Amino acid sequence: MRNQVVVIAGAGGFIGGHLVNYFRQQGVKTIRAADIKPLDEWYQVFPDVENYAGPLRGDCRDFKVCRKLCRGATTVYQLAADMGGMGFIENNKALCMLSVLVNTHMLLAAQEAGVKRFFYSSSACVYNADKQKDPHVTALKEADAYPALPEDGYGWEKLFSERMCRHFREDFGIATRVARFHNVYGPNGTWEGGREKAPAAICRKVIAAKISGKHDIEIWGDGTQTRSFMYIDDCVKGINLITNSDILEPINLGSSELVTINQLVDIAEEIAGITLERHYKLDAPRGVAGRNSDNTKIKSYLNWEPDTSLRVGMEKTYRWIHDEFTAKYTARTAHKSQVSAFTHGSKPIPGDGYIAESRKLDTWKQGIPAGYGPRPTAAKPASAKGGGKKKAAARATSGAKGRGRKGR
Repeated sequence: MRNQVVVIAGAGGFIGGHLVNYFRQQGVKTIRAADIKPLDEWYQVFPDVENYAGPLRGDCRDFKVCRKLCRGATTVYQLAADMGGMGFIENNKALCMLSVLVNTHMLLAAQEAGVKRFFYSSSACVYNADKQKDPHVTALKEADAYPALPEDGYGWEKLFSERMCRHFREDFGIATRVARFHNVYGPNGTWEGGREKAPAAICRKVIAAKISGKHDIEIWGDGTQTRSFMYIDDCVKGINLITNSDILEPINLGSSELVTINQLVDIAEEIAGITLERHYKLDAPRGVAGRNSDNTKIKSYLNWEPDTSLRVGMEKTYRWIHDEFTAKYTARTAHKSQVSAFTHGSKPIPGDGYIAESRKLDTWKQGIPAGYGPRPTAAKPASAKGGGKKKAAARATSGAKGRGRKGR
């Protein structure tokens, strides 16, 4: 493994950054880490790997970038995607669907370059929604993805890309492997801004409440919805095992420790040493009523199960977010009243204003790839008889009025 050339697309993200570090620790000599984000926005940066950062070098929606990354590579890990927590995927379905460009181009480039193994990160969002209507959900087996009724937008993109991996394996012989992630959490990830998952969002809200002295918290939904959460260290070990296994079909990678969102808040409160008054935002995105991972297959085939309990993982995550929060919102930059607002989202900065914040992301995250989307219409030439000047003046006057109405 040490002599392999490993490509990690999405290396500037949460899981991708941890995966880069994992392979560094395993002694892999050549790691190509790619992400569309500028290098200073990556969660983890390592100078001893080949970093391909920014829209020109790390945008895997561009087939030329994918070709360069995959040339001479042994194994490709495709984690690059436009995604986030429930607030993001509920309000950005088209952007989530556009991740299919990354998956397609990375698969094509890997097949062209003769890559031996290709890992694709899918999601538990592929599972049939009708099987997730009860908080006391039966753990989801791999077969429960069909008949297909996944999460709209994000889930459909993941399910389609799973099938694409299968057909590339069948038609071209590339060894594709697919893991369905169930809610990965931990340090060095998104904790504010609208893309964070529930564990990070809850930790941040509890920290803000404790610092501000305003002991209340806003919870999306009624708090009875259930989930399982997998700590990041367990995730990267599972990725490595699955990639190098003989398992051909998509497989669950998650924890089977089911908790309600209320219980998740209980854990964060216990770590912080406070008790908060809870306010339930019933009109916020809450996702399915219940979701859990059936780990029978991965336990049987790979003898894998998470080593980190939710309580231990949450404490590590809480401590890291606490340090990040206090470093960013110090007494010099935020008064107690300002921090208090962070608790339940009256300020958009930490991402609780889910509709406003999720639609005001950086332009490189929102941008449609070059060559796609509507083309600008050419201006009509003015009349040679002078009428053109009158029409142009009329259009200018009309346009000024229109802009005024829109501005109001």
